[in-house]
Amino acid sequence: MPVSEDFARLTDPLRPELLAHCYRMLGSVHEAEDQVQETMIRAWRSYGDFEGRASLRTWLYRIATNTCLRALENRGRRPLPSGLGSPSEYPEAPLAAARPEVPWLQPVPDALVSAMSADPAEIVASRQSVRLALIAALQYLPARQRAVLILRDVLRWQAAEVADLLGMTTTAVNGTLRRARARLEQAAPREDRIHEPADPADRALLDQYVTAFQNADVTAVMRLLRADAVFEMPPEPTWFAGRELIGRFLRAKVLTEPGRFRLIPVAANGQPGLAAYQRGRDGGYRAHSICVLTTAASRVARVTAFNDPGLFATFRLPHTVPAALPAAVIGAVPSR
Repeated sequence: MPVSEDFARLTDPLRPELLAHCYRMLGSVHEAEDQVQETMIRAWRSYGDFEGRASLRTWLYRIATNTCLRALENRGRRPLPSGLGSPSEYPEAPLAAARPEVPWLQPVPDALVSAMSADPAEIVASRQSVRLALIAALQYLPARQRAVLILRDVLRWQAAEVADLLGMTTTAVNGTLRRARARLEQAAPREDRIHEPADPADRALLDQYVTAFQNADVTAVMRLLRADAVFEMPPEPTWFAGRELIGRFLRAKVLTEPGRFRLIPVAANGQPGLAAYQRGRDGGYRAHSICVLTTAASRVARVTAFNDPGLFATFRLPHTVPAALPAAVIGAVPSR
């Protein structure tokens, strides 16, 4: 078998988990895809020298980690609006000016990073490791702390392996891990930690949310929100905390008439999500946002609406959809 075919056969099955690793490090699906590609180029160039003293998987993770660390040099964190300032108290007021200079956090489609495993526990762990609250919290860690925590707590590498990769002592790795865990605990409140998204209650909740949103039934939407829910819309810096303020914002700015939006369920960050299409003047619907929902106790605790039509291609969704969508398309939760 030619070397190129052998390399592709061995490395292609590892691409989803390498993409997940780079996404955890970088907070951007587009940057993660670039770094996976860079990893494969570097690995291909060195493949003839690979002696197999470590597994191919470990070797690729070493390369990917180093490419991500280089990408993070002299670059700030990718935040969400809720990580930059206080929530707005005036839902009817104009939104704050956009901040195009901010490199916002991005969602990742489950289909790109899903664990290739028949073990349900491993699949759940994989989804949990890319949940939006975790990825946002990782952004608060310096690059090397981020790498140590991901390698130790997500990938379960031994401290000695991490030390060898990062050029640190084992003692330094353990100290870095303690600091990273403490900082992460401050940045990721426990109530934001999600559970298995295929739960029947979550499926029903998502269906109810879709129906209420498409019908512009703000009262019904509010019934589905937790009292302390959060609603944010990167790249818009304005965000809202609390069911009442969110309801006022939706009524004034978003759900102004029935049928203004069409929602199609998607799976992102191991959480339920929705692709929102907004009606245009011609009656057709155009890509508007990818919404990731965090649920807790059969209520929506957080809605992060990524108002970036460019993300639709990453989710393999069309940029436009017809005015009339079949009910089966609108209401179906995609299989996993």
